[in-house]
Amino acid sequence: MNMTRPLPKVHDPYRIAPETWVIPEILPAAPGTVVPVNSMVITGAQPVIVDTGNELSREDWLNAAFSLVEPDDVRWVFISHDDHDHVGNLLPVLAACPNATLVTNWFTVERLQRALALPLDRMRWVNPGESFDAGDRTLTAIVPPVWDSPTTRGLYDSTSSVYWAVDSFACLLQGHVTDTRDIPPDLWRESFLFSNRVGAPWHTLLDIDKFDRHVDAVQALGMTAVASAHATTLRGAELAEAFRLIRQVARMEAAPLPGQDDLNAILAVEQLQVA
Repeated sequence: MNMTRPLPKVHDPYRIAPETWVIPEILPAAPGTVVPVNSMVITGAQPVIVDTGNELSREDWLNAAFSLVEPDDVRWVFISHDDHDHVGNLLPVLAACPNATLVTNWFTVERLQRALALPLDRMRWVNPGESFDAGDRTLTAIVPPVWDSPTTRGLYDSTSSVYWAVDSFACLLQGHVTDTRDIPPDLWRESFLFSNRVGAPWHTLLDIDKFDRHVDAVQALGMTAVASAHATTLRGAELAEAFRLIRQVARMEAAPLPGQDDLNAILAVEQLQVA
């Protein structure tokens, strides 16, 4: 039986700050909802691509990225971590951008070395708290509040005051929207608390005081906008509420996960659709 599922859809990039753009992509999720899968481009003096999207939508993603910047002009490709939806188009990007340096870390290279042939001579390894100069701005690797890979590094731009929070603050949407205020409040809160617990299952083992201090340090960066891979851009009151909710995650039980009964139900629906 050949069951087909909807492919991810890349939408037009949208601007979140001067010279800072999000490339939005959405994937079908639970009925009536979608999962956002974003990446980012900084079109400054030395353009930066931040994560490289999903391989399943490669052509559309590359078209979107290179509608913002010419490949020869790209100077930096920052990979936040090694998950497939962040490195899906990494090799094509490096091939298209001969002047770009890959910014990553040792552990990402170790984890990917059996899957991707990464060019060591085109890399810069940046650890938490370390920075690199992109001409008209300094970009600093900052570990986000929660993460699902030990290689994860967020990215703070001191010029635009934008923080790339990687997988933190994830939520579901009802369609392609760019403003958190366009998500029904109950959907935002419930999917936020579920997604951020699932993505960081270690939250039940935390010393809450230590976790709060970590979140405080991230929030103290003073960002005016937070972009992330799986959420709309956060600002103002919504950003403050997101930080409040992420602290709540550490105080909650583990999220209940779908099991075999859920898989059986999905397969039954798909069988009906192809019958």
